[in-house]
Amino acid sequence: MRRLRTRVAGVLLAVLALTVTTACSSEDGAAGSEPAAKAEAAADRVEPLADTPVPQLPVTVRSSDGRKVTVRDAQRIVPLSGSLSEIVFTLGLGDRVVARDITATFAQAEKLPVVTRNHDVSAESVLSLKPDLVLAETTTGPDEAMDQIRDAGVPVLVVDPAKGLDDVGPRIGTVARALGVPAAGEELTKRSVDRIAAVRKDIPKKTDKPRVAFLYLRGTASVYLIGGKDSGATSLLEAAGAVDGGAESGLEKDFTTITTEALAKAAPDAILVMSKGLESVGGIDGLVKIPGVAQTPAGMERRVVSIEDGVLLNYGPRTDEVLKSLVDQLYGDTK
Repeated sequence: MRRLRTRVAGVLLAVLALTVTTACSSEDGAAGSEPAAKAEAAADRVEPLADTPVPQLPVTVRSSDGRKVTVRDAQRIVPLSGSLSEIVFTLGLGDRVVARDITATFAQAEKLPVVTRNHDVSAESVLSLKPDLVLAETTTGPDEAMDQIRDAGVPVLVVDPAKGLDDVGPRIGTVARALGVPAAGEELTKRSVDRIAAVRKDIPKKTDKPRVAFLYLRGTASVYLIGGKDSGATSLLEAAGAVDGGAESGLEKDFTTITTEALAKAAPDAILVMSKGLESVGGIDGLVKIPGVAQTPAGMERRVVSIEDGVLLNYGPRTDEVLKSLVDQLYGDTK
């Protein structure tokens, strides 16, 4: 198993793998509120660029693992994360993608064969599809599987992880250059950045910024965590004009087990969750039964923001949709 973030405990990943597998086989749908359902519906598809680019290959690019990678063809692409799949499809090259990771849940990719077992890459499954290029994250593994793919002569480009809004453009650019479509990467970056800026302009100007706690929930395995400064949610919350309650309260780790004390220090006015996580605890009714939640301002007001798992922390071409959903649910009629 690989880490959800660089310091999340291994047990969390085991649970995440199990529950994402379950989620992918069940019906899509938010739990607990109509806004959450709308958030999932809006995030279900990617929007490719209007003009399909033609890759100019070969190209040699530097992978984040220090290797130089030469891409000679890009007819058969295997992106090993939902975020990287999203970028390839949005660049307009989705017809060249021959497989997906279990976290690529958007509509255009859902019929592709899955080449991960839980969150571990199956080298045999990847190689059976005869890919020209494999795109991976720094957290993709196991190492043995990735080495097996390289040893078979397949170019593997490793991309730096997404941690915040500032990573949207660089990740798009890295993938676009590797695919031989740098101009399309620049176009998509501009579109993404402009759309994020447009959402931010519509955020209410408030003196008192709402405090939001990001909770990672997997009720089927009794995993209840609160995000700290490296959870990946801080940048998104700040862009929405909010304060990351967990990070601001002094939580240094990515995620910490929820306690009544931790929630009291975070003192959230609203709680941010992934939609499948909310569903796993029985919706908002189940969420407020977690010790300490009902005593927070968010719990008292039942103020919960739910966003689809597959896009919340991707920091890619659909981040503007995620941000808009967050803003709409957070501020409601006060905008």
